[in-house]
Amino acid sequence: MALIQMAFIWVAYAVAVGLVALIAAIFTYTYQTPRDRSALVSTVTIITLTSLLATVLLLPVDIALVSSTTSTKLGAKKDWATPEAVHRILVTLKIVYYSLYSFDAILCLLVVPFTYFFYEEYDDVEDEEGTQTFGQRFLGALKYTVIFVVLVVILFLVGFFVPVAKHRKGAHYDLDYFKRLLVENHGVRALTFALGLLISLGTLLYVLYTAAGFALLPISFIKSAPSISAPQLSETTATALEANRERQRQLEGRNVGRDGGMPAKDQRELEALVREERTLVRRERLAAEAQGEGKSFIVRSWTKLCAIFRPLKLIGGILLLILAIIIWVSMLITGIDKAKNSICKQHCGYILGNINVFQPVNWIFVQASRVFPIDYVLMLLLVLFFFSSSVAGIATIGIRFLWVKLFEIRKGHTSPQAMLVATVMLTLIMLAINYSIAMMVAPQYAIYGAQTFCSHPTRFPGDQPDCSKHPELVKPCSELSSGEGSKHVCTPTVVTTFLNRVTINFSFFGALTFWAQFVFLAVFLIVFITSLFRTPKLNLSELDEDAEADEEEGLLASTGRRFGATWQDIRGKTKNTARAAGRGIRGDDNGHDGADD
Repeated sequence: MALIQMAFIWVAYAVAVGLVALIAAIFTYTYQTPRDRSALVSTVTIITLTSLLATVLLLPVDIALVSSTTSTKLGAKKDWATPEAVHRILVTLKIVYYSLYSFDAILCLLVVPFTYFFYEEYDDVEDEEGTQTFGQRFLGALKYTVIFVVLVVILFLVGFFVPVAKHRKGAHYDLDYFKRLLVENHGVRALTFALGLLISLGTLLYVLYTAAGFALLPISFIKSAPSISAPQLSETTATALEANRERQRQLEGRNVGRDGGMPAKDQRELEALVREERTLVRRERLAAEAQGEGKSFIVRSWTKLCAIFRPLKLIGGILLLILAIIIWVSMLITGIDKAKNSICKQHCGYILGNINVFQPVNWIFVQASRVFPIDYVLMLLLVLFFFSSSVAGIATIGIRFLWVKLFEIRKGHTSPQAMLVATVMLTLIMLAINYSIAMMVAPQYAIYGAQTFCSHPTRFPGDQPDCSKHPELVKPCSELSSGEGSKHVCTPTVVTTFLNRVTINFSFFGALTFWAQFVFLAVFLIVFITSLFRTPKLNLSELDEDAEADEEEGLLASTGRRFGATWQDIRGKTKNTARAAGRGIRGDDNGHDGADD
């Protein structure tokens, strides 16, 4: 029975990883620009996002495996859960965790930077001339990646020799749970320091991008910007286009037969009108395409279906907003509880012995963990909500250095370099989200799940207490649990042991990540209140730039077809020539739409 239960837990995890891999692929291909799409960049992005999401989703597996060893009703270990069996479960989890964390670090610090420099080394002119080889690009990228290799080595050397927390005198360090967290091994200390540094860096991004996206994502479902195909916008565009052409006719009619041609002032005005006309024609074309004109039946049906289910999008936005507020309140309750009642304060990262105030999200997860995989489904949805909020925040704010915007993240218009930088940012953010979920959103659930222990006195040392006749003595496990009952029954999860080891051995990281949660709450509140009073607007200038870029790409493709038609004409295939020429003429007519150059 135990093997079947554990196999079911791991199968559920494998299904979840497959699902997030699909989500990562959809995200990559949705945001990356089709013009500069790179197979290497897409592959690295998908693998990195899948790995970091798989790392966070290992938390409910950790909780389910550890909780499966105990009987919640009796507060005792199950018959099969011998110390050796529990040890094997923990070792397996540690191997998976170390593998995933190491893989995430390698991807973030080495593979993604190498891919970035490898893509930057590409020169299309040299590639066409045949003067650039794969080896040259590889060595050029490797030269810059060495800097990151040196950075990783320095990071581990610092972690190997940096002193750990010195304030170890106190009653809380005598408890079994805290004794297990103190690191004496230098190798584990180096890994702990590296993990703490990466989480701290991710926390700085998390409080800005995730907090903003946490408020903006639900609001974007409720209050969305008007579409290019909106009737009012279409009518305005048509009216402006008619007025533009009428003004052109007036200028041309006024200057017919004038000696010396059209005056310079009228010529400049006419040129400006022609440029404006092209922009308005593009907008009309985009509006027609958005309404499904000239598209297949499937596309038109999908457009109508989206319009029909618009109320469901509104309801979904309201539900997401309620969820965000509940999570915000839960994090605030946990933060205040930890700041006030932590047994060791800043010396251990504000580890909380017992939850003293009712916390809704934690209670929901503890109750759901009694029946796997309900809590797993809830955790998957929670992680995806945090991940989507982070993407929404990055897309809204952009990738910046101080006030300078370096890259823009937009659907269908994100460069490969921006995708790689955003991937590194999301990797660091997800490490911070892992800490936030385990330490702030659902702390009791993350550490012990639904584990309980029997506090009934034992008859002799080494005996397991029996609460079959005293159910009132069955208590939930916590960090402050002591005695024979809790020592042999309560098993903390591996992930929270990692995180608490960081905060208790390097108290600076613990204090930083804890107080940063209050900054997260403040940023969410500010953005949420601001977005309630702001009306989303359609960015017409951005839309015009995208349409112009698409038109240029279409003209280049049309030019390619003309060259193809000419070559076919040389071979004597006139039928294809006529068809290609017709396409070219129609493209020119649509581009000018009666405008005189």
